[in-house]
Amino acid sequence: MTNQSRLGRMEELNLRCVWGNEAKSFTPWLAENLSELGNAIGIELELEDQEARTGSFSLDLLARIAETNRTVIIENQLEQTDHDHLGKLLTYAGGFDAHIIIWVAKSIRDEHKLALEWLNHHTDDDTDFFGVVVKAYSIEGSIPAPHFSVVVAPNEWQREADRRIRTRKASDRNIKYQEFFQGLIDRLREKNFTQARKGQPQNWYLFSAGHGNRFQYGVNFTKENFVSVHVYIDHTNKDWNKAVFSELYKHKNSIESDFSEPLEWNENEDRRFSRIAVVRPGSIDDDGQILQELQDWVFDRLLSLERVFGPRLKELDTV
Repeated sequence: MTNQSRLGRMEELNLRCVWGNEAKSFTPWLAENLSELGNAIGIELELEDQEARTGSFSLDLLARIAETNRTVIIENQLEQTDHDHLGKLLTYAGGFDAHIIIWVAKSIRDEHKLALEWLNHHTDDDTDFFGVVVKAYSIEGSIPAPHFSVVVAPNEWQREADRRIRTRKASDRNIKYQEFFQGLIDRLREKNFTQARKGQPQNWYLFSAGHGNRFQYGVNFTKENFVSVHVYIDHTNKDWNKAVFSELYKHKNSIESDFSEPLEWNENEDRRFSRIAVVRPGSIDDDGQILQELQDWVFDRLLSLERVFGPRLKELDTV
């Protein structure tokens, strides 16, 4: 039997006594402890930026889901939610083309819960809104302990997440993707191209090109049975992305000469990101020998992209 005389009393703390200032204390702490929030929601979060700007506004935290690379925006309040922050949240969602929108606050008003639930019901399946309450506790004067509780989430969020995991594990096709990328990653590590270690059961993979992930090298199997190897320009600022793409495009002829084959230049004017790619027919369903030749082709093109674009991207990182 538990010795009840040894049990302490849990005390809820004033958030302002734990984090004196929202911007200077809580947001930097959360940036360093995103796993606390991710564990509450059930997703693995990777930090992209703090105080990420869109127009004249600054988002508290910009992140991505580690497994799927979906964009996550996080807005914080150490007080009860208000209409001003709801408006900002929607502004940031549009400005960063977000997939996951998380509102963290001391408490969430009923009308704001209804608003988030309405958004979950009326937006597409690729956009999810969360309302998360943050509290801090102490036991008999102990060091404060944070606690996150999800009060608004998409319907069937956890059940659907579990279903996706089971489906992914059971899919022979996804296993083939994982094996393809695992073999590719192992070879690329030997060339010091990447520090990645684990292939994922999905039809694409992104490799960091440095520069705070503003540039990435990517591989993608398309539904039309093509394979794309590309440079991905995706800073949080759309105008910056387009300026970099425009500057690279001015040197299209010399770049393609250095690369030794034509490239597809996709500015994607209506989207935040831009992409420069080399493409060939190919499918994960090809037989073993052809699939190995395809991996060789991808391997060679990734190294060529790094050779040709690496120095140029470094120069343009300050554009």
